[in-house]
Amino acid sequence: MSGDFPIDPGPFDFTTSMRRLCVDITAALPEYAHIDMSQVAVCFAQTRRKHLHGLQAKLTPLRFQNGARTTIRSGRQWAVQQLHLEGREMLYILTFYLPRFLDQSFKEKFVTILHELYHISPRFDGDIRRLEGRYHVHSHSQKEYDREMETHAQRYLANQPVRDMYEFLRHDFRTLHDMFGGVVGLQAPIPKLVPLPDSRTA
Repeated sequence: MSGDFPIDPGPFDFTTSMRRLCVDITAALPEYAHIDMSQVAVCFAQTRRKHLHGLQAKLTPLRFQNGARTTIRSGRQWAVQQLHLEGREMLYILTFYLPRFLDQSFKEKFVTILHELYHISPRFDGDIRRLEGRYHVHSHSQKEYDREMETHAQRYLANQPVRDMYEFLRHDFRTLHDMFGGVVGLQAPIPKLVPLPDSRTA
């Protein structure tokens, strides 16, 4: 274990540590400079199975295309349930699935973080980044998308950030749990679509 990773009393706060890392990434890499982490809720969800394969993390946008607050589906107007933290409306929820995420390799964890952050629209309007072409989320190849995220991770680490910022990613879930006596963090349900009253169209 590195001396740059102090052990504080009490359980390890995963989401606070992850938020701190994301703030540093957005300050260090121009591709993420548009992101205001004060409007991104960083949360975790518990996986029911211990398999390494499966969803590692998910970005949930809280508005529709071009930042619209409502959309029309089946002739009815819908909105997304709002989420406020400390009196501020969130535009995105960034959820990590534990222990699965922490049980990946150090490189895979970094790629996953950048993968999800890069989905945030350059307009930071609550919508996702929409790439050109048919495959507007990951372009035509998710593998190429992730390779690009790997180069972003390499550039971030080449800037020599404070090791305490990311050192927790070098440990798996069980190690962190044993080191700190537990792993805790913010949890929030994924908001649902809700129909607006008297919103049916002809």
